[in-house]
Amino acid sequence: MVLSGSISNEMAGLLIDCVTPGSLADELEVVAGDRLLAVNGRYLRDLIDYSYYTASEEELLLEIEKPNGDLWELEVERDEGESLGLTFIAPDPARCANNCIFCFVHQLPRGLRKPLYVKDEDYRLSFLNGNYVTLANLSRSALQRITEQRLSPLYISVHATNPLLRERLLGKSGIPPILDQLHKLATARIVMHTQVVLCPGLNDGEELQRTVADLAALFPTVQSLAVVPLGLTAHRSKLPTLTPVDAEYARHFITEWQPRSEALRRKLGEPFLFLADEFFLKAKLPFPPIKEYGDFPQLENGVGMVPLFMKEAAQVVRRATPVGTFRATVVTGVSALPFVSDFMDKLGEKTGLELVACAVENLLFGAPVTVSGLVSGNDIIAALAGHEIGAALLVPDVMVKEGAGVFLDDVSLVELEHRLGCPVALFDSTPRGFYKILKSLRKRS
Repeated sequence: MVLSGSISNEMAGLLIDCVTPGSLADELEVVAGDRLLAVNGRYLRDLIDYSYYTASEEELLLEIEKPNGDLWELEVERDEGESLGLTFIAPDPARCANNCIFCFVHQLPRGLRKPLYVKDEDYRLSFLNGNYVTLANLSRSALQRITEQRLSPLYISVHATNPLLRERLLGKSGIPPILDQLHKLATARIVMHTQVVLCPGLNDGEELQRTVADLAALFPTVQSLAVVPLGLTAHRSKLPTLTPVDAEYARHFITEWQPRSEALRRKLGEPFLFLADEFFLKAKLPFPPIKEYGDFPQLENGVGMVPLFMKEAAQVVRRATPVGTFRATVVTGVSALPFVSDFMDKLGEKTGLELVACAVENLLFGAPVTVSGLVSGNDIIAALAGHEIGAALLVPDVMVKEGAGVFLDDVSLVELEHRLGCPVALFDSTPRGFYKILKSLRKRS
């Protein structure tokens, strides 16, 4: 049915990015550029509404706005679980109104991609993508929506449960007490994963003991807590003075808190408190047994990545077979070099290849920043000056923007290839992904 008129901006709906050929939407002549306004009379605010209102209904009435302003009503009958075939353009995230004293965005150099300077604080992205949010800017209506639509799990930056200390850390006063918010979410059975960005001298010591105890009391709705060290760059200017987590601090911290983590696991029946890999890398201490990481609920937060890498690397080496005789170079962050080099040596013996790991010093953010995900294209070029790269330079995909093939400093993979004068191959940042790219290089050669 085609209707006349247009709709207000208040109910703008979702802009359709593409339609799967042969799908239900395609058969109804829905095309990219159309806008889905409502489902069964319920107007859509975002992708969450779309998923919620189409989750179980088999008969749907779609309201579509065409680019020329025409309104269509489309009746859809579908099998259980059948997709409409619609992909939507992602909306801009809600901006963060906090002024966290440790905020990494405030420490970025000039000249990076513009989206990197955007601070988001959007509970929708927490539910959809696992982004951490503080809830400091959460409205009552948003909290009500979370509980009504069961937006679970959520990923929440707590940092401290002491209200005054939390206001200092977030750089904002008058924020809702985090424990009140967590209790409301727990009552609604919303699963939560939490984190503390540790700032030595501020939210460690007795304050951390208080925070851990408060959050553990909400287990199992609060399912995990990760403690991660603050990140400081060389571009921190006109900002509050903060103490970095150095090797000595990391050693003392692990000595005190790893036993407490194990005690909590025994008390609660499963792992709850996790210390970020970076503590163990800085301290040069062995990681906990892999069983201590449970089902790796904080993996994307830098917890358990190295132990999981080592486990998978051993499996890949055991199953590896000869590949060829060429040389290849892989780039990595400084902190991961010992583990990557060990893997390269063992895999090289099994495959017959000469595999070289090159640690890239971070000139963009400063030497203290050692993770692979923050390596820039220009820093790779500087690190490889005068090196024999071999058949190809292998780059882990965590170093580039997904789908765009560019580094943080806007250097593209094509530009990197041109400036180094050698083939560049991107690989999935796992031991299996690395072994797979090696076999593909054999086929090319």
